[in-house]
Amino acid sequence: MRITKIIFLLPILLVIFSARNSTNVESLPPVVLWAWERPENLTFLDPQTTAVAFLAKTITLSDDKVSVKPRLQPLRVAPDTKLIAVVRIETDRARAPSLSLAQLQQTALEISSLSGVSVVQIDFDATVSERDFYRKLLQRVRFELSPSVGLSMTALASWCAGDNWIADLPVDEAVPMLFRMGVERRQFQRRLETGQRFEAGICRNSAGVSTDELVTAPAVNRLYIFNPQPWTKESFARAMEAYRR
Repeated sequence: MRITKIIFLLPILLVIFSARNSTNVESLPPVVLWAWERPENLTFLDPQTTAVAFLAKTITLSDDKVSVKPRLQPLRVAPDTKLIAVVRIETDRARAPSLSLAQLQQTALEISSLSGVSVVQIDFDATVSERDFYRKLLQRVRFELSPSVGLSMTALASWCAGDNWIADLPVDEAVPMLFRMGVERRQFQRRLETGQRFEAGICRNSAGVSTDELVTAPAVNRLYIFNPQPWTKESFARAMEAYRR
């Protein structure tokens, strides 16, 4: 009989998984599936080869406010599955955030308070004017997180190339997003086809791809895969075949 732990971060069931010790980024399996805001049943995954990065909450910054939307959809995973809690940060373009110290502190608290996961991942497409805030936020989160919990961030592909402002950020990995790249898609596709590595060393161990925008996957230790539709055994198998994992 399997013994599982049920975590109620919300009034409804959020995640079902078995108890285990937290692990760091280096010990994550070679494939990680992103599970976004929708019901997901991923109990068919092998925990030895595949982890799950689930959207835990979305934080919106506007004026002097920090608005938090927690995950509202259930997620089911197999016992011993390693979990990554993803926090999406968005800024209100109509009411630009002040990016004050109070806003930074509250945002950091919302992120560092997540528990029961191996890694926390921050997803924030920070503009140039928001980079100083983001840097300080990562420093604060790293200070407040347990040392046994890894800290990951997603990164625009350009951040890992010529821009390279992220090289010294206090994270265990930066995951270059190789989909939804817009006008830069062709440029980076050529780069991937020729095997050219990113200048930022922190971007060389992992990469993010999608099932609906196939690219040449770089040679990395971990491949994060996004699916715009709910995951199934069939869509997972197709993704593994497409990206030769």
